[in-house]
Amino acid sequence: MKKGVLLVNLGSPDSTKVADVKKYLDEFLMDPYVIDVPYALRAFIVKGIILNTRPKQSAEAYKKIWWKEGSPLIVISKRLRDKIKKQVNIPVALAMRYGSMSIEKGLQELTEKGVDDVLVIPLYPQYAMATTKTIVEKVKSLQKQKFSNLKVSTLPAFYDKKGYIQSLSNSISETIKNIEFDYLLFSYHGLPERHIKKSDVTNSHCKINTSCCITDSAAHQFCYRHQCFETTRQIAEQLQLKEGTYGNSFQSRLGFDSWLQPYTDRTIEKLGLQGVKKLVVITPAFVSDCIETLEEIAMQGKELFYEVGGEEFTVVPCLNDRDDWANTLINWIEKWRIIDTSKAIAK
Repeated sequence: MKKGVLLVNLGSPDSTKVADVKKYLDEFLMDPYVIDVPYALRAFIVKGIILNTRPKQSAEAYKKIWWKEGSPLIVISKRLRDKIKKQVNIPVALAMRYGSMSIEKGLQELTEKGVDDVLVIPLYPQYAMATTKTIVEKVKSLQKQKFSNLKVSTLPAFYDKKGYIQSLSNSISETIKNIEFDYLLFSYHGLPERHIKKSDVTNSHCKINTSCCITDSAAHQFCYRHQCFETTRQIAEQLQLKEGTYGNSFQSRLGFDSWLQPYTDRTIEKLGLQGVKKLVVITPAFVSDCIETLEEIAMQGKELFYEVGGEEFTVVPCLNDRDDWANTLINWIEKWRIIDTSKAIAK
């Protein structure tokens, strides 16, 4: 069998035009793994409410961070793909879960090159139904409908894998080596609490309290909250961060449901009011800089911090196309290619 790799990231509007942003948000928010309510209610929320106001606001935000080459997330993802392609001897394609660079196009590109055995790499370190699972299910659907002869493996969540932790630790170290800071905030993308409980394979472990995420359980394989905390724990250990100088928060909440806490914006505000003057923020749930990191954190978060008395606000870039991160992915791909199982990437 001829092997190939499909990298999959979130996606982006084709442009900053309101119409393109609206089209993108429609596809994204109508995904039942993102807003997980019955179709009629989801359509009312998305098409009847959100799409009447959000596209214009989001378009303005995208304009602030848009590059000459296009969407930062797309440009960065292409750079990463190109680095990997140069160092592996099997086809490598890039797709987005939402937008014009579809997963179907990515799979088609690979099959046209003779590939019949694909490793899908969701570019999300921590597992969530709104990220990893929706990619897996979309691939399964396409495999059944249009690519029935294609063998598919999926890279497991890599939130605690050595290469990812080391690359992220390197990125943080490089950012803070010449600065003094009072606090390092690990800001992860938020999720509704019900997503955590829906992903609990034990149907009983996840209580979303102070102990469940640090108590061993089979639920942790698919628990986003546990995996975020474990990423932070390992990085803090790697960098020898002192207790009380770092913490976790969750950003980008939507609607009025109960989302994972503490919230990033409120945490930034609280830290400033408590006297933190020099704040560093890292966003480990994102491997590519995007609107959530470049606008929500680097712009909105910075403005908020200064408003409450902060003096220095530093954002650690995402892994993007760093050489150590690209090499980590290449190493995982080579292990899969040789050993012929995604389980070989468990270390």
